[in-house]
Amino acid sequence: MKRAASSLLRTLVRTGKRQSRSVSKLVTALFAVPAAAKPERKRKPAAAPKPARKGSDPVRGQTPASGVRGQRASPPPPRHVPPSPGKWLASHFSAPPSVGTPARRMSYWLYLPNNPPEDTQRKGLPLLVMLHGCHQTATQFAQGTRMNQWAEQMGYAVLYPQQLVSVQAQRCWKWYDRATQEGGGDVPVIVGMINKVMSQYAIDRSRIYIAGLSAGAGMANIVALNHPQLFAAVGLHSGPVFGAGHNTIGALGVMQHGAATRTEAAAHEVMLRHPQFPGMPAILIQGEGDKVVRPINQLQLARQSRLLNRLSAAPKITHKPQGRGGRHNAHQLHDFYEGRKLLLRVAQIADLEHAWSGGDPALAFNAKAGPDASKMMLEFFSRHQRR
Repeated sequence: MKRAASSLLRTLVRTGKRQSRSVSKLVTALFAVPAAAKPERKRKPAAAPKPARKGSDPVRGQTPASGVRGQRASPPPPRHVPPSPGKWLASHFSAPPSVGTPARRMSYWLYLPNNPPEDTQRKGLPLLVMLHGCHQTATQFAQGTRMNQWAEQMGYAVLYPQQLVSVQAQRCWKWYDRATQEGGGDVPVIVGMINKVMSQYAIDRSRIYIAGLSAGAGMANIVALNHPQLFAAVGLHSGPVFGAGHNTIGALGVMQHGAATRTEAAAHEVMLRHPQFPGMPAILIQGEGDKVVRPINQLQLARQSRLLNRLSAAPKITHKPQGRGGRHNAHQLHDFYEGRKLLLRVAQIADLEHAWSGGDPALAFNAKAGPDASKMMLEFFSRHQRR
């Protein structure tokens, strides 16, 4: 009897240690510093936007990893990537203190296309806000997604806020924080930054969009749902379901298992806070091989989006086969319409892990094989404007 009890105890201890190591690995991978590193040198942010030389690559020559402690510098971009001819501006936004939040000074980068369409001279440029993921900087995100190249072709301004290491050491946006989910934390800082850019440049206020990857996707969703009149649509790549987590361990649970008990409740809470909620068109992109933010999150995000956009009809499903030579992963598109208006696109990409689809593989969290997520998002956004 004693032997059996002793054996059971040893088994339980071993199981507990394995579970502890698994959680520790997840925490280290996403929230902890990867390796010891020298402290960052304090740099004085630019007082005013400084344009890059005309014709220069807006990202080349930067040292993107310098802002993420313990992360090795990324290799230079592949030579076949053409430089973007537009303006690459670096600046910052100073947010005053608010209840529970100290004053903040957040850096950002802004891309302005060189040859925008003629109609933007009258209406202004559409603006896309791009939020990076953990262990990324704004410039790495711009380079990895190649969003500036597509923005040049399609005539978009692109704003890249950068999370402060003083707020989160790995530059993770705190999408799991309850106060942030309800519109606090970094939300007013990002909105204030957008308002600053709109006051300085000719921006079409009916065509403002927000997108992100991973933690950035979670944050983009939060900003959009708390300010639905400001944004015409949202793009979420590998993002967690909205309205759950509420602490670091809870966040890890959401990333692995979703949040079934909060899926519908969180969407209803948004509509209670905004009785005249106008809907929020969304494109949701997810790799089926993602083991960091698992696909269950996309299914639950789609359920939330259907509720917020009052969609009841069955989706139109399109199957896209794998491209020759593996250039494109096979994928499915689930499109939800209201009449002829596409309000929700759910893209499920075979074999893609936790990475931006069709991005620059020279940088972490980017996959060479398409479909190109940046192009997909801009094409979806072009269908929508806030009236």
